[in-house]
Amino acid sequence: MKKIAIVTGSRAEYGLLKPLIKAIMLDSDFELQLIVSAMHLSTEFGYTVNEIIKDGFPIAKKVECLLSSDTAVGVSKSMALALSGFADAYEDLRPDFVLLLGDRTEIFSAAISAMTANIPIGHIHGGETTEGAYDEGIRHAITKLSYFHFTSAEEYSKRVIQLGENPKRVFNVGAIGLDSIKKLNLLNKVEFEKSINFKLDKRNILVTYHPVTLEKISPEEGFNKILSSLENQENTHIIFTFANSDKNGRIINDMIKKYVSNHSKKSIYFKSLGQLRYLSALKYVDMVIGNSSSGIIEVPQFNIPTINIGDRQKGRLMGPTIFNCTTDINDLLNKIKLAFSFDKSKKYKQPYGNGTATEQIIRVLKENDNINLKKKFHDIEF
Repeated sequence: MKKIAIVTGSRAEYGLLKPLIKAIMLDSDFELQLIVSAMHLSTEFGYTVNEIIKDGFPIAKKVECLLSSDTAVGVSKSMALALSGFADAYEDLRPDFVLLLGDRTEIFSAAISAMTANIPIGHIHGGETTEGAYDEGIRHAITKLSYFHFTSAEEYSKRVIQLGENPKRVFNVGAIGLDSIKKLNLLNKVEFEKSINFKLDKRNILVTYHPVTLEKISPEEGFNKILSSLENQENTHIIFTFANSDKNGRIINDMIKKYVSNHSKKSIYFKSLGQLRYLSALKYVDMVIGNSSSGIIEVPQFNIPTINIGDRQKGRLMGPTIFNCTTDINDLLNKIKLAFSFDKSKKYKQPYGNGTATEQIIRVLKENDNINLKKKFHDIEF
């Protein structure tokens, strides 16, 4: 059997990878080696390793790396810890292949460790651009360390090739997050309200906002304006999910706690909703406000609008349900008003595939045994 290591460090990325993890675990051609790291192992961010255990997935290794600091120095030191931890994990597990998704700092460390150990890497969601965050550089760096590339759209495949990767090893499989939407049995409204111990109102908003690591505006200033725009929304309940562990994420989370404490009848927060509750919430809220990639890729599948704030996701392909917005209070209020009047009865075309990424990735892993890590740089004609 091929030993396939899959690395997960956050709740969001685990939700995307879940169908693939399950498929590899159940396939007799593969041995699953699940490596859990970063936010999953932090009580501050919900200790979501328990969700993985509850889902019945065996964990091969845990790589502790998060520090209590989310400053630039703290993040860099966490990356160093992750680099060392993944090196030890690969040495013990000896995987034949490593699958990585996205662009988080611990995933970058996992890629560097695999590359130096001569373990081929399959990278999911490469070729995308997010101009407002340093994830942009990390994502493209992981592309250059990887052997197979599983992109979410044809435009992203072209960008990976532009980075010098062989077109024969670049596969447009679509966004893997759509796989779960097709396969999960989502909660009905009563079940969902019971699961969060919170009643929905006539109108409802889900807020998922993360630090913008390349912005000059402070996290407090930007998020304060978002909170101000929510202040006087009538007959409206608000569900917050915590920011991630990026630089200054704790500042945003403290602001969420304070807001909910002062508005306990109309708002609630969660360190992690988990995949089932998060996707179920999208059936019942009127919009998502924030700057998460889920607002660009998964949320549109539910035919509700996303108010995408700032430049964190700038450069991604966006369908017609995305309303780009600044942190200007008047712009925010206008976009919220527009989103509440959005026509949800129409079906809008989206750019991220048909929810079959898992099957396509499995097929590539099975059909490609002869891997030569001496990659030749693929030049394109200008």
